Order: sequence, then C-alpha cells, then structure tokens
Amino acid sequence: MSDHGTPPPDLWKSVDALWAWLETDQPVSGREGLLLRMLKLSEEVGEVSEAVIGAIGQNPRKGVSHTWEDVQGELCDVVITALVALRTLTPDTREVFHRHLNRVTERSLGPEAA
Repeated sequence: MSDHGTPPPDLWKSVDALWAWLETDQPVSGREGLLLRMLKLSEEVGEVSEAVIGAIGQNPRKGVSHTWEDVQGELCDVVITALVALRTLTPDTREVFHRHLNRVTERSLGPEAA
C-alpha cells in the first residue's frame, strides 16, 4: 500500500499501458521509431547526471539546484524508460526481465541467491 491508502500500480500492467500509449501516437515509426525509443534512455540517464550534479552543487554557475529526491525520481524515470524500451522489443517483457535478473543475481551472488 502507498502512503495515501491506494494500492500501488501493477508494474507490468503499467509498462504495457505506457507502451500502448506511446505506440498510438508516435510521430516516427518503424526502425527509426525503435531507435528513438532506445535513445530516450540516454536522455533520461543524462537527467540523472544533471540531478546529481545539482544535488551536490558541482556546477558553480547553478549551485545546489536539485535534491536527492530529484535524483530518485530521475532514476525511476530511467527504470520506467528501460522497461518500456524492452516492451518495445518484446511482448514477453516480464519473462525476459526476470530471466535476465536471475542470471545476473546468480552470477553475482551465487546459485543459492537466485
């Protein structure tokens, strides 16, 4: 449950719904649309970098311009964008992701952790 008493959205249903929404009104389709969907990840990662730099005040011209909560939100945007990009490549998003997560977990933490 969330802090507001409403249940959290189902991750995979949300990914499917966001993907469907993007697919209905994309100005560029086909191979170029696919590539642009993948490039969106770079944009989101750049926003994480901007937020971190802003949270620590690294840019002397801007000073402290972001919070660590901003960084959290930008990281969430990266995860969402990556999952929607994966959904663009395969309707079996959940299975592909879980299979890969299990491989990474087992490789990193050992077979008993997966």
